[in-house]
Parts: sequence; structure tokens; C-alpha cells
Amino acid sequence: MHMCTRSQSRVAVKFSEFGVYLVTRVESPSARRSAGMLAGVTLNAALAAAATLVATAFALSTLDRYLRKGRMHELAWTISLSFFALGGMALWWAEAHGWGTATFRVFFLAGAVLNVPWLGLGTVYLLAGPQWGNRIRIWLVALSGVATGVVLSAPTRMPASGTDLPTGSELFGVAPRVLAAVGSGVPALVIIGGALWSAWRVARGRVPAFGAGAQRTVSLPKRLAVGNVLIAVGTLVLSASGTIAGRLGKDRAFALTLLVGICVLFAGFLVASGSSGRRISLAESGQRAA
Repeated sequence: MHMCTRSQSRVAVKFSEFGVYLVTRVESPSARRSAGMLAGVTLNAALAAAATLVATAFALSTLDRYLRKGRMHELAWTISLSFFALGGMALWWAEAHGWGTATFRVFFLAGAVLNVPWLGLGTVYLLAGPQWGNRIRIWLVALSGVATGVVLSAPTRMPASGTDLPTGSELFGVAPRVLAAVGSGVPALVIIGGALWSAWRVARGRVPAFGAGAQRTVSLPKRLAVGNVLIAVGTLVLSASGTIAGRLGKDRAFALTLLVGICVLFAGFLVASGSSGRRISLAESGQRAA
């Protein structure tokens, strides 16, 4: 019997004199590593896709609620969720096709600079009323425009490439990184501080609202406090990707925390919005507490 063998990287083909052939996969260590990386990229892309679809569905839901009831905190949440969806879409694309500089700019702008400030604006509208919310919204619109111009035009130290999630410090100089730190840090403090403050007000039997002449449409203060706490927990989950990156890797940690965090945020939105009812003024709430 005459036998000849031809091998090409991972596949060997053997022919016999009877014309029968066998195809055998050659499992080398490098092949196994490549297969593992491919499976990881596929899972990361699936998580990013799920986060994008969930954020998009939630954004459409809050938009519908805003169009029906005209409550400004729901408009702010809609804008924030839209940025989360855009950031998730950029991550989804990168996990499926590899990172590029343009993709990372969109991901960084939507997912690290603009999303949390608009989320914080929703908290301001909830707790401080439209007067303070409208003032801050004017500044936020202007700062969002400046941040967009800076991030999209900032020079990069090197091009983004490959499937591993880059970091802002690897690609950008000082200005975009400062915008990301301020854009995520200050609003997060507002959200968490607002959650603690509203819970403290409810514990004292008062409506969680402040500001001269501000009025709330709160019929269930405890529900509003719980909603604010859930929004704060969702914000903390979104910022926890660095904590679990050592176990799961940067890409998977970010995609997973994005998916879970958005779900917790939306639960908080539903609970907080369900607390609205007849209009109660601060003076009336103080009389009740007395």
C-alpha cells in the first residue's frame, strides 16, 4: 500500500490506494490558543450586542414615556441611554471586526464622557425640579458640544488596532482624559449623593425635593428613594469594570458591567417614575413632616 501525506498548518490529508481519504485536524498549542481567543471574542461581541440592544430598547421606552407625559428627567435618561447604546455599538463592532481609531473615538466619547453627565441631569430634575435642571441642561449642552469636538479631533499617540480594548491613556493626551474623568466622576457623585440624600429625607418623613419654590409630583416618596438608590447602584456597576478586569479581561468586564448596569439603571428609572402623582409643594411636605 502506498501512502502519501500532505499537511497544511492545521489539516492533514491522507490518501490510500483505494481512493479513500481522511481529513484530520492537527491540534497544536497555538491552534488551541487561537480557538480560545476566537471563542472569547465571540462571547465579548455577544455581550456587547446584548448591551446595545437593551440600551436601545430602554431608550425607546423612556422616550415614549417622555412624549406621553413630558417629564424632563425622562428626556435626560433617554439621551443618556442613547449614548450608552452608541458606546455599546462601538464596542460590538470592535469585538467583531477589531478596533480602529475612529471606533475608539466614538466608544470613548459616548461611553466615557457623555453618558453619565446626562444620567446625572435626570437626577437633578428629579430632586431639584425643572428650574435647576433647565439651568444645568444649558451648560451641559454646551459642554457636550465642546467635548465632542475635543474627542473627535484630538491627536492620538498611536493608532488603535487589534481586538484588545485600548485605554484612553494609551491613545489620547491630557484633554480627552480630563473630560472623561470629570464627565464620569462629578455626575456619579451627584447621582450617589442624590440617592443618599433622598433616602435620608424619606427616613425623616419628608418629600425628597429642595430649592426655593420647587414643586414635586411625588405621591410615593419611598418609591422615589428606592428608584434613586437603584440608579446609584447601576452607576456603581457601570464603573466596576476595572475591578473585575483582572478575572475576565478588559473587554468582557466592560461588556458585562455595561449590560448589567443598564438593566439596573432602567429598573431604577421605572421605580422612580412610578412615584409621580399629584403635585406636592415643599411647604406642604414640611407641614406634613411637622
